[in-house]
Amino acid sequence: MVKREFTVVIEQDETGMYIAGVPELRGCHTQAESLDELIERTKEAIQLCLEVQGEDVPDTHLIGIQRVAV
Repeated sequence: MVKREFTVVIEQDETGMYIAGVPELRGCHTQAESLDELIERTKEAIQLCLEVQGEDVPDTHLIGIQRVAV
């Protein structure tokens, strides 16, 4: 099996929970109380998303993250 790499966006909410999202896989999110646990859960979430969505995921690349004040 060929390993693939995915971009993971990690945030922290007001309660201290870490939240991970995978932009390449629509709806692929998870959360945990520690970064180590978050990485493990993210790997599991990616595997599950690939099972559901199939291996044929569009190959996109992260351009950047921008904060915008409104």
